[in-house]
Amino acid sequence: MQTNNRILLVDDEKDILEFLSYNLKKEGFEVATCSDGQAALDMILEFKPNLIVLDVMMPGMDGIETCENIRANPENDSIIITFLTARAEDYSQVAGLNAGADDYIYKPIKPKVLVSRVKALLRRKVAITTSDEPSQTIQIANLNINRERYLVTLDELPLTLPRKEFEILYLLASKPGKVFKRDEIFEKIWGNDVVVGGRTIDVHVRKLREKLGRNYIETVKGVGYKFKLDE
Repeated sequence: MQTNNRILLVDDEKDILEFLSYNLKKEGFEVATCSDGQAALDMILEFKPNLIVLDVMMPGMDGIETCENIRANPENDSIIITFLTARAEDYSQVAGLNAGADDYIYKPIKPKVLVSRVKALLRRKVAITTSDEPSQTIQIANLNINRERYLVTLDELPLTLPRKEFEILYLLASKPGKVFKRDEIFEKIWGNDVVVGGRTIDVHVRKLREKLGRNYIETVKGVGYKFKLDE
């Protein structure tokens, strides 16, 4: 059994749950399943998953709303959430990212690809969790970013940021004025072996700007992003 690799599968289709569960258990993962959003919220408290595979289209509380409810609790910030969906439209990706998702897996998916994607996401989590870099606090004017506590305060008021938003902010603010290329951001935040949509960074940066309420992050057209030295 792999350590701390608990996966919660949420889908209203029994056949899909059985298919995913079987293939993940074969790889040594500890798997729990449920068929609706409310059950998932209850299961998180009991099962404490490291990763959630969440169907988008479910009756009642759909995957987007479920993800929003999960992310509303700061204690769930470290949980990786990947959507499972047959829908490939950009708007569903944007809605999922806005809700706090980390990645997408599209139906139908082959067992080997499923396991590879899950392992890649969990490797990224382990890399973050076991990093041997010293704890750091970044203070820029009235913005304070505490990496050890995953806490951001602006004008002494706390900001609630999903994990990926926090990591992007910390990365950019760690070297104000430096232009981080998009590929560099993808590599440092998601890792080389995780495939995400092309609009992923744009969505996360837009949400960061909304929460910060100030233009700290500047777009360098055709290149990437940088943290502004001054307002």
